[in-house]
Amino acid sequence: MTNPCAQNAFRARFDWGPAGASVLSGPAAVVAVVDVLSFTTALTVAVDKGIEVFPFRWRDERAVEFAAERGAVLAVGRSVARPGRLSLSAATIRAAEGVTRLVLPSPNGSTISHEVAETGAIVLGVSLRNVDAAADWTIRYLAGRPTAPVAVIAAGERWPDGSLRPAAEDLWGAGSYLAALVARGFGPLSPEARSAVGAYREVAADLPAQLRACVGGQELISWGYPDDVEVAAEVNASTSVPVLTGDSFTAAR
Repeated sequence: MTNPCAQNAFRARFDWGPAGASVLSGPAAVVAVVDVLSFTTALTVAVDKGIEVFPFRWRDERAVEFAAERGAVLAVGRSVARPGRLSLSAATIRAAEGVTRLVLPSPNGSTISHEVAETGAIVLGVSLRNVDAAADWTIRYLAGRPTAPVAVIAAGERWPDGSLRPAAEDLWGAGSYLAALVARGFGPLSPEARSAVGAYREVAADLPAQLRACVGGQELISWGYPDDVEVAAEVNASTSVPVLTGDSFTAAR
């Protein structure tokens, strides 16, 4: 029996977190992972600088060995990063010099990307910084494949018990990308995808301010990382489209 959660009747699909990704990624031609605060924002900043980025599961003890095997710098959590040390903070990546390969673990977007890659689907990193570029690339990639589906996964955050906490910024980022696909003639959208577009359109005229005011933005500001929120609010400032090939993200050509 067909799983209704797969949204198979629609070309553009939307869901949340690792569980949603596991359902939607199998049949999808493209999986767009959206983690605005902060994995996919940090990812676009890195790729803008020509850095090859390896996603990895959060708090996996093998990360040090994984980075060493690839000659890469291992980013650490913001809370333990010393001055000059790369972390999930996009501001630290922007300031980095001489880094060409980076292992970037995160509990949400990076973990999802790492797991989806194992299905063989094409994985894109989408943030508010590169929505139009990602939509343009998707349309070109799927040219001549009029039924190929796209799955958009909002990474979300975690409650202390580990359960998914839907994050407004990821809903807006996903909705922005889906709206850009609609503007380019892509569809039809599932009701779930249409809901994400509606949420984005509600705040589109005031998006940077809403990003600062939402729970995720307020958390980062209160922890002392307002610059990361400002970088995330650079709507369409990037023309880079991070595509996961093998086990690393590089800019699509």
